[in-house]
Amino acid sequence: MTPNKEDYLKMIFELGGDTQLISNKQIVTGLDVSAASVSEMITKLVEQKYVTHTPYQGIKLTAAGQKRAALLVRNHRLWEVFLVASLKYPVDSVHQEAEKLEHATTPEMADRLANMLGEPQYCPHGGVIPDSDGHYIDQSRVPLASLVTGQKAHIERVVDEAAVIDYIHDIDLQINDHFTVVGVDQATITIHQVRTDRDVAVDRVRAAHIFVDPAFNL
Repeated sequence: MTPNKEDYLKMIFELGGDTQLISNKQIVTGLDVSAASVSEMITKLVEQKYVTHTPYQGIKLTAAGQKRAALLVRNHRLWEVFLVASLKYPVDSVHQEAEKLEHATTPEMADRLANMLGEPQYCPHGGVIPDSDGHYIDQSRVPLASLVTGQKAHIERVVDEAAVIDYIHDIDLQINDHFTVVGVDQATITIHQVRTDRDVAVDRVRAAHIFVDPAFNL
Protein backbone atom coordinates (compact mmCIF):
# COMPACT_ATOMS: atom_id res chain seq x y z
CA MET A 1 0.00 0.00 0.00
CA THR A 2 1.33 3.44 -0.98
CA PRO A 3 1.98 5.61 2.11
CA ASN A 4 -0.39 8.57 2.47
CA LYS A 5 0.01 11.98 4.10
CA GLU A 6 -0.73 10.56 7.56
CA ASP A 7 1.93 7.88 7.13
CA TYR A 8 4.51 10.55 6.29
CA LEU A 9 3.57 12.69 9.28
CA LYS A 10 3.85 9.70 11.62
CA MET A 11 7.22 8.70 10.18
CA ILE A 12 8.63 12.22 10.50
CA PHE A 13 7.41 12.23 14.12
CA GLU A 14 8.91 8.77 14.79
CA LEU A 15 12.28 9.85 13.41
CA GLY A 16 12.44 12.85 15.72
CA GLY A 17 11.19 15.54 13.35
CA ASP A 18 9.24 17.17 16.16
CA THR A 19 12.46 18.59 17.63
CA GLN A 20 15.17 18.26 14.99
CA LEU A 21 15.73 18.31 11.24
CA ILE A 22 15.55 14.96 9.48
CA SER A 23 16.56 14.11 5.94
CA ASN A 24 14.58 12.90 2.94
CA LYS A 25 16.83 9.84 2.97
CA GLN A 26 15.66 8.87 6.46
CA ILE A 27 12.05 8.98 5.27
CA VAL A 28 12.90 6.99 2.13
CA THR A 29 14.37 4.23 4.31
CA GLY A 30 11.63 4.38 6.93
CA LEU A 31 8.71 4.09 4.52
CA ASP A 32 10.52 2.12 1.79
CA VAL A 33 9.51 4.57 -0.92
CA SER A 34 11.36 6.37 -3.71
CA ALA A 35 13.19 9.65 -3.23
CA ALA A 36 10.88 11.23 -5.83
CA SER A 37 7.80 10.18 -3.85
CA VAL A 38 9.22 11.72 -0.67
CA SER A 39 10.06 15.00 -2.42
CA GLU A 40 6.55 15.20 -3.87
CA MET A 41 4.87 14.56 -0.51
CA ILE A 42 7.13 16.96 1.39
CA THR A 43 6.17 19.70 -1.08
CA LYS A 44 2.50 19.04 -0.30
CA LEU A 45 3.12 19.00 3.46
CA VAL A 46 4.96 22.32 3.23
CA GLU A 47 2.04 23.82 1.30
CA GLN A 48 -0.34 22.57 4.01
CA LYS A 49 1.95 24.04 6.69
CA TYR A 50 2.53 20.69 8.40
CA VAL A 51 6.32 20.80 7.90
CA THR A 52 9.10 23.20 7.11
CA HIS A 53 11.81 22.23 4.63
CA THR A 54 15.24 23.82 4.58
CA PRO A 55 17.13 22.79 1.40
CA TYR A 56 20.23 20.69 2.10
CA GLN A 57 19.44 20.70 5.82
CA GLY A 58 16.20 18.84 6.41
CA ILE A 59 12.54 18.67 7.36
CA LYS A 60 10.84 19.52 10.64
CA LEU A 61 7.25 19.43 11.81
CA THR A 62 5.48 22.73 12.43
CA ALA A 63 3.38 23.12 15.59
CA ALA A 64 0.30 22.11 13.58
CA GLY A 65 2.12 19.16 12.03
CA GLN A 66 3.43 18.02 15.39
CA LYS A 67 -0.03 17.98 16.95
CA ARG A 68 -1.57 16.23 13.96
CA ALA A 69 1.16 13.60 13.96
CA ALA A 70 0.93 13.11 17.74
CA LEU A 71 -2.81 12.42 17.61
CA LEU A 72 -2.38 9.98 14.71
CA VAL A 73 0.34 8.20 16.69
CA ARG A 74 -1.94 8.18 19.77
CA ASN A 75 -4.70 6.36 17.88
CA HIS A 76 -2.29 3.86 16.37
CA ARG A 77 -0.48 3.01 19.58
CA LEU A 78 -3.65 2.71 21.66
CA TRP A 79 -4.93 0.11 19.25
CA GLU A 80 -1.62 -1.74 19.42
CA VAL A 81 -1.92 -1.91 23.21
CA PHE A 82 -5.50 -3.12 22.91
CA LEU A 83 -4.63 -5.81 20.37
CA VAL A 84 -1.80 -7.16 22.53
CA ALA A 85 -3.39 -6.77 25.98
CA SER A 86 -7.02 -7.61 25.22
CA LEU A 87 -6.97 -9.76 22.08
CA LYS A 88 -3.62 -11.44 22.77
CA TYR A 89 -2.07 -10.62 19.40
CA PRO A 90 1.69 -11.26 19.16
CA VAL A 91 3.65 -8.02 19.47
CA ASP A 92 5.16 -8.39 16.01
CA SER A 93 1.78 -8.70 14.26
CA VAL A 94 -0.23 -5.72 15.53
CA HIS A 95 1.16 -2.89 13.41
CA GLN A 96 -0.84 -3.50 10.24
CA GLU A 97 -4.07 -4.15 12.16
CA ALA A 98 -3.61 -0.90 14.07
CA GLU A 99 -2.98 0.91 10.77
CA LYS A 100 -6.50 -0.01 9.64
CA LEU A 101 -8.17 0.84 12.94
CA GLU A 102 -6.52 4.22 13.54
CA HIS A 103 -8.21 5.84 10.54
CA ALA A 104 -11.69 5.06 11.88
CA THR A 105 -10.91 6.34 15.38
CA THR A 106 -12.67 9.47 16.62
CA PRO A 107 -11.28 11.54 19.52
CA GLU A 108 -14.05 10.22 21.78
CA MET A 109 -13.28 6.63 20.81
CA ALA A 110 -9.56 7.17 21.51
CA ASP A 111 -10.36 8.64 24.93
CA ARG A 112 -12.67 5.73 25.80
CA LEU A 113 -10.09 3.23 24.60
CA ALA A 114 -7.34 4.88 26.67
CA ASN A 115 -9.59 4.87 29.75
CA MET A 116 -10.48 1.20 29.30
CA LEU A 117 -6.79 0.29 28.96
CA GLY A 118 -5.81 2.24 32.10
CA GLU A 119 -4.22 5.21 30.31
CA PRO A 120 -1.15 3.35 28.98
CA GLN A 121 1.96 5.46 28.41
CA TYR A 122 3.79 3.22 25.93
CA CYS A 123 2.95 0.95 23.01
CA PRO A 124 4.37 -2.60 22.68
CA HIS A 125 7.25 -1.25 20.57
CA GLY A 126 8.35 1.24 23.22
CA GLY A 127 6.79 4.33 21.65
CA VAL A 128 5.25 6.91 23.97
CA ILE A 129 1.48 7.42 23.67
CA PRO A 130 0.51 11.12 23.45
CA ASP A 131 -2.47 12.36 25.47
CA SER A 132 -5.70 13.70 23.98
CA ASP A 133 -4.15 17.17 23.59
CA GLY A 134 -1.16 15.82 21.68
CA HIS A 135 1.27 16.18 24.59
CA TYR A 136 3.79 13.41 25.24
CA ILE A 137 6.84 12.44 27.25
CA ASP A 138 10.15 13.06 25.50
CA GLN A 139 11.88 9.94 24.21
CA SER A 140 15.29 8.93 22.97
CA ARG A 141 16.32 10.06 19.51
CA VAL A 142 19.69 8.32 19.73
CA PRO A 143 19.82 5.62 17.03
CA LEU A 144 21.68 2.38 17.64
CA ALA A 145 23.56 3.11 14.42
CA SER A 146 25.27 6.11 16.06
CA LEU A 147 26.97 4.12 18.84
CA VAL A 148 30.63 3.13 18.84
CA THR A 149 32.48 0.06 20.06
CA GLY A 150 32.47 -0.20 23.85
CA GLN A 151 29.30 1.82 24.45
CA LYS A 152 26.60 0.33 26.68
CA ALA A 153 22.90 1.04 26.26
CA HIS A 154 19.43 -0.45 26.23
CA ILE A 155 16.79 -0.45 23.52
CA GLU A 156 14.10 2.10 24.32
CA ARG A 157 11.91 1.98 21.21
CA VAL A 158 11.81 1.11 17.52
CA VAL A 159 10.20 2.91 14.61
CA ASP A 160 6.67 1.58 14.34
CA GLU A 161 6.86 0.17 10.83
CA ALA A 162 6.26 -3.45 9.82
CA ALA A 163 9.70 -3.96 8.24
CA VAL A 164 11.53 -2.78 11.36
CA ILE A 165 9.29 -4.73 13.73
CA ASP A 166 9.67 -7.91 11.66
CA TYR A 167 13.44 -7.44 11.57
CA ILE A 168 13.97 -7.11 15.31
CA HIS A 169 11.67 -10.10 15.87
CA ASP A 170 13.70 -12.18 13.41
CA ILE A 171 16.99 -11.43 15.20
CA ASP A 172 15.39 -11.66 18.68
CA LEU A 173 15.87 -8.09 19.86
CA GLN A 174 13.37 -6.80 22.41
CA ILE A 175 12.44 -3.47 23.98
CA ASN A 176 14.57 -2.91 27.11
CA ASP A 177 17.29 -5.33 25.97
CA HIS A 178 20.62 -4.24 27.48
CA PHE A 179 23.78 -4.59 25.45
CA THR A 180 27.35 -3.53 24.77
CA VAL A 181 28.56 -2.60 21.28
CA VAL A 182 31.36 -5.02 20.42
CA GLY A 183 31.95 -4.21 16.75
CA VAL A 184 31.15 -1.65 14.07
CA ASP A 185 31.69 -1.75 10.32
CA GLN A 186 30.06 -0.26 7.22
CA ALA A 187 27.33 -2.90 7.01
CA THR A 188 26.57 -3.85 10.60
CA ILE A 189 26.83 -2.88 14.24
CA THR A 190 27.42 -5.89 16.48
CA ILE A 191 26.13 -5.90 20.05
CA HIS A 192 26.54 -8.32 22.92
CA GLN A 193 23.05 -8.90 24.27
CA VAL A 194 22.79 -9.38 28.04
CA ARG A 195 19.47 -11.25 28.00
CA THR A 196 20.75 -14.04 25.75
CA ASP A 197 24.51 -13.68 26.36
CA ARG A 198 25.17 -13.69 22.62
CA ASP A 199 26.51 -11.40 19.93
CA VAL A 200 23.96 -10.02 17.45
CA ALA A 201 24.90 -8.35 14.16
CA VAL A 202 22.39 -5.60 13.39
CA ASP A 203 22.05 -4.20 9.88
CA ARG A 204 23.09 -0.52 9.97
CA VAL A 205 20.06 0.57 7.95
CA ARG A 206 17.72 -1.02 10.50
CA ALA A 207 19.92 0.17 13.38
CA ALA A 208 19.07 3.74 12.33
CA HIS A 209 15.46 3.00 13.30
CA ILE A 210 16.22 1.41 16.67
CA PHE A 211 16.49 4.05 19.39
CA VAL A 212 18.48 3.52 22.55
CA ASP A 213 19.23 5.01 25.94
CA PRO A 214 23.04 5.12 26.11
CA ALA A 215 23.02 6.21 29.76
CA PHE A 216 22.72 2.66 31.10
CA ASN A 217 25.87 1.21 32.67
CA LEU A 218 26.37 -2.50 33.22
